[in-house]
Amino acid sequence: MDRAKIKRELENLAAESLPAEPPQEEAPVEVQAEAEGEDKAKAKAKKEDDAPRKNGLIETEYAKRGTHLDVQINPDQVVKAAEILDGEGMTLEMVTGVDWLKEGQLEVIYDYSYPGGQLFRVVVRARVDRNNPDIPTVCHLYGGANWHERETWEMLGINFVGHPQLEHFLLPEDADFYPLRKDFKS
Repeated sequence: MDRAKIKRELENLAAESLPAEPPQEEAPVEVQAEAEGEDKAKAKAKKEDDAPRKNGLIETEYAKRGTHLDVQINPDQVVKAAEILDGEGMTLEMVTGVDWLKEGQLEVIYDYSYPGGQLFRVVVRARVDRNNPDIPTVCHLYGGANWHERETWEMLGINFVGHPQLEHFLLPEDADFYPLRKDFKS
């Protein structure tokens, strides 16, 4: 397993999905009272915190986050990311999801680790539209993803395109609701 190679390839993959940023104009300089400037800075920081994360790779401190690399990519890139990690001997530990109701998105999270004695963990994230929550399956690369994807589909309604057996196994067969969505009413 080559950590530097994994980082480089995932970084390149995430960069493929980034739109070219238009040149930004400098904001006009305003003379403000010091307190007013602080309030605006706090409001801007809060607004940035509330915005969905942009695609890209973040190196994290394992002791604080439980992972070494955290990469956000487009849904159509999850199979390529899985191929990169599988090629380096990484195992898939978990597939789960998060409902970002305010943003109108669902996030699919894949946790990978290296079983070869050298501690190395990678999180891969991809967001899909709540109204069209399609993402490719990784079952053909990681057979263990089968149940994880089924549960994520069943609880959040994320459709894993190409999954060989996307059917209920926890809820009744006729269930037409997703109990882990934030707008679910029992």
